[in-house]
Amino acid sequence: MEMILAIFRSRTQALDCAARLKRYGIAAGTVSTPREANVGCGISVKIAEGNLYRARSIVMSAGYNAFVGFARVQSCAGKVFVRFV
Repeated sequence: MEMILAIFRSRTQALDCAARLKRYGIAAGTVSTPREANVGCGISVKIAEGNLYRARSIVMSAGYNAFVGFARVQSCAGKVFVRFV
């Protein structure tokens, strides 16, 4: 399993971001932030990798002060790997 997450330190801002991305036509949902990320509030915004460039522009223009960054999350053999992109 592989996904791209926008990780936040604020649940409110994560939920706002998901709604904002949807308004801009980007499929986005909320998921639990993997413990391996060692940051965040417990909720992250999941997007398709093909939307990363556009989503990055939208998130950065919103000025979220609790935004940590985008991360690629991979699960392999029962282990979760988080790499910020």
